[in-house]
Amino acid sequence: MSRLEELKARIKEALPGLECVIGWQKGYDPLHNTPLFIRNEADVDKLEWGPLNVHNPAVYLPSFKGKKVGIVVKGCDSRSVVELLQENLIDRAEVVIFGLPCEGVIDLSKVKARIADAGAAAGTVTDVTTDGATVSVTAGGKTVSMPLTEVRADKCGRCQFPNAVLADTFLGDPIAPTTPATPVDADLAALDTMSVPERMAFWRFQMDRCIRCYACRNACPMCVCRDHCIAQSREPHWLTQEDTATEKLTFQVVHAMHLAGRCTECGECQRACPMDIPILALKKHLNRTIHDLFGYQAGTDPQAIPPLLQFKVEEDNIKERDW
Repeated sequence: MSRLEELKARIKEALPGLECVIGWQKGYDPLHNTPLFIRNEADVDKLEWGPLNVHNPAVYLPSFKGKKVGIVVKGCDSRSVVELLQENLIDRAEVVIFGLPCEGVIDLSKVKARIADAGAAAGTVTDVTTDGATVSVTAGGKTVSMPLTEVRADKCGRCQFPNAVLADTFLGDPIAPTTPATPVDADLAALDTMSVPERMAFWRFQMDRCIRCYACRNACPMCVCRDHCIAQSREPHWLTQEDTATEKLTFQVVHAMHLAGRCTECGECQRACPMDIPILALKKHLNRTIHDLFGYQAGTDPQAIPPLLQFKVEEDNIKERDW
């Protein structure tokens, strides 16, 4: 029995006691898998597992609070579940977690580029198959095979948690992380080389391209104050609707500050951005600061209290009384 079939069997066993189980299904074309809300045995048969499961299903959990639900997670998804638990945004007794080892998910822009190099168009894709190490795409009558390592999302290349951090049911053999404990992030390294004026110019250029769709906010599993978001509040009126880089950058900076030490770097904000703005770098920059100050990494320890949700009179690495 394959891991997927075993997973389906386990979900069928648990389903009578659950409102639903959140996973993935085939989407509107062969290149896309989309979220699936399993409510009966017929839905279970739609479940997919593999590198096309790019979405982070943890984003839906707060909306199910008060109901018992199941969720299928990759390693990065499970970190978001842990962080939601730490902040009491969901109840552990109400969530059943199914985990499998993850070899990585694809970056659609990389796959589309490989298809284009082969002389085909992404819109002509008729089939996608994968064996875990290779992705084969048939488009325009041509089949293009590509190693997953060459077309996977950048976050997967530095992933330290290919297995679920927390799971009630874990299927398959755990994958050993292949990256160093402190991997180098190319986007942060590039920003570090810039002067402050250069960095501001970089972000103003990026914000000029922003269309204020807020897909980044809506895709983020840790962005949970949407009813009171500064982008929509009129009492108080924090932001105008002007199409200026200043207004858009203000939102992104506030968004990043709200995620300081909470962001699990699942990358959904950047993946959802229709303008390909590298906004994850803002969150990673703050995460690095939190890690350096407090030795904390979001979503890795269900028993830990995030540093910005607790208080110490004297912080170990912040010397406030050296004057």
